[in-house]
Formats: sequence, C-alpha cells, structure tokens
Amino acid sequence: MCDACVIDEVKRSMLSRRGLLGLGAAAGAAAVMPAGAALAQTQTAAPAATREVRGTALADLTHTLDPEFPTFSGQQQFFMDQRYRVEKDGYNLFDLRIDEHTGTHMDAPLHFSPDGLSVDQLPVADLMAPLAIVDIRAKAAESADAQVTPDDIKAWVSANGELPERCVVAMNSGWAAHVGTPKFRNADASGTMHFPGFHPDVAAMLLEGSAVGIAVDSLSLDFGISADFATHMAWLSAGRWGLECCAGLDALPASGATIILGAPKHRGGTGGPARVFALV
Repeated sequence: MCDACVIDEVKRSMLSRRGLLGLGAAAGAAAVMPAGAALAQTQTAAPAATREVRGTALADLTHTLDPEFPTFSGQQQFFMDQRYRVEKDGYNLFDLRIDEHTGTHMDAPLHFSPDGLSVDQLPVADLMAPLAIVDIRAKAAESADAQVTPDDIKAWVSANGELPERCVVAMNSGWAAHVGTPKFRNADASGTMHFPGFHPDVAAMLLEGSAVGIAVDSLSLDFGISADFATHMAWLSAGRWGLECCAGLDALPASGATIILGAPKHRGGTGGPARVFALV
C-alpha cells in the first residue's frame, strides 16, 4: 500500500473519534490496526513515551520488563539467557522464560474459570475500547488498602457522564510510581501485601453493563490483602478480561482516550505480558 493511501486510511478510520470509540464491529477494528501498523513503519521513533502521530497522541501504558520486575509471588518470573552474540555468532538472540502473569500483563477468563476463554480466544474487537480512568490517588495515598468502590464509579459518572459502551475501566491509584521499589509489593512483616485494587462490588456493578475489561496500576485486580480473589473470580469467570501493572495512567484524561491491548496469542494461555497503549 502506498504512503498516501496509508495516510488517507488512517485519517478516515484511526483519527476519527467516532470511529475509535464506536467499536461496533470487529471489521472496524481490523481496518484500524493495519493502517496504524503501516503508518508506524513510516515514522522516525521518538524518545518520549508519548508523541504526536498525525494529530493524535500515542501514550505507552506498558512498564519495561526485566528480571527484577516485582511479582505477586515475590520470586523472579522473567529470565533472559543470551544464546547467541553478535561478536561471535553474527547476531544477538535471547532465550526467554516467563510466567504468564509478569510485568504489564493481561488476565484471560481462563485464569480463574475452568472453561473460560484462553488468551488466544479473546475477540480482537474486545482488545480496543474506550478508556474510563477512575482516580483514587488521594485515598490510596492515605491507605495502601484502598479500593475502587461503587461510590468511585458513581462519582466518575457524575463528572464525566455514563460509562461508554464496551469500555475498559482503569484504576489510577498512583501505584505505578512505586515500580522498582519494595513499596510496589508493599509486604508487611507477615508477608501480606498492601496495595489498591477493585472492590468485588464494583465487579458486580460493572457486570450489569457492557465493560469488556478492567485495569489496575498495581499487582492485582484484587487489593493486596484479599484472601479470596473475589474480584478475579467474579470478573474473569463472567468472560471479561483484566489488565495488571498498567503504566502511564497519570498522563491520560479521565475520559476520551482509547486503549489498545496487544494481547499475547499462545494457545490455551491464561494471560500474558502485553504491549498496551492509548490514543488520545
């Protein structure tokens, strides 16, 4: 496809706010993604995480993954072993070993249900959605055990209008700033972790609507002290997906952005590291 054709297609389907937020058909999403990919190949990479692309800002919502990235278990879950080196072999290549639920990653329904969709079975149309960001930074600063509650959702609706159809609701607790420090896990002397998450009542509330996913900037959809993973159970078993360890939410508006999740696609997977970005 010629550059001019690519640009015209992007203008029609990618930069149209209605086209981005409608998400009425998988065909629309399929039309957007190749155009975006083709455009990216024609541009010079910028060092900033957010840059302008034909009038639309692209924001990276993905933490850089390395062997020291904090994990729910507290154990290393990502390994890079260099098998070939350019000095000796003419090229560089690493063997990777990774727990599916490491770094910025998604939870597929199969993660908490015996017959839920695996990550490769998720409809691609559900991986691009309007983004509703619920800001609980103030109460998370007061208590690491803070949760997104139904009252927080009601406050968001009061300020921004009804949640968009087939949206992703994201928690911005400010916890992404703690990646690389012990506070991200925030384990006490007994080993119990303390970080924010979604209250199970919010999962139940959102399941009455059409939201396709929920996202957190902490280690788990449930807050750290949860003993029963009630939010995971309710949300994932209903066929919806989750995103954990999300980055960059501070830079986005409460409403109006579109999230695009580059989900992994390995057969039978319960989730996996993802490259996530937003269009504003």
